[in-house]
Amino acid sequence: MTDSTSTVEIPGYKAGTWVLDPAHSEVTFTVRHMMISKVRGVFGVKSATIEAGANPLDTRVTASVDVASIDTKDEARDNHLRSADFFDAETYPTIDFASTGVRYEGGDFLVDGDLSMHGVTKPVTFTLEFGGFGTDPWGNYKAGATATTVVNREDFGLTWNAALETGGVLVGKDVTITLDLQGSIQA
Repeated sequence: MTDSTSTVEIPGYKAGTWVLDPAHSEVTFTVRHMMISKVRGVFGVKSATIEAGANPLDTRVTASVDVASIDTKDEARDNHLRSADFFDAETYPTIDFASTGVRYEGGDFLVDGDLSMHGVTKPVTFTLEFGGFGTDPWGNYKAGATATTVVNREDFGLTWNAALETGGVLVGKDVTITLDLQGSIQA
């Protein structure tokens, strides 16, 4: 196990400010529907910045997604999710994340931080998988990564549900959030 005071070497890593490429990035989620299947959705990313320290474990991340951009491929469901029953997009227009630390444990990078959604802020941990580094045909140095966490939506005040005649409920509590990110370092 490596603690946060250790230095971690990552081939191709560069310290500096990395800015998200929205054309090659997305924030998705999955949640149980009727206890028998999953609904998937996507949010539009408003902003994301990674301040990469000389030691990768000193990196800081901030990100914000636009709640009104939610897309589950069903307009009626999306409008319901934007309503006061769920996200209340008019009152809480963004979901925000600010990291509080990066750890390397058991071969995994873990990004701890505060997730703010629906007027509630809770600590979460994302498991980070590096995709790698490379230079695109236009000379931009890029990095890619996937980060995943699971949250209980009710912890954030998203408690709407409906009981099913067959038992169970319409919407599950656990929501998997996945960030597929690509960014470039700023010169």
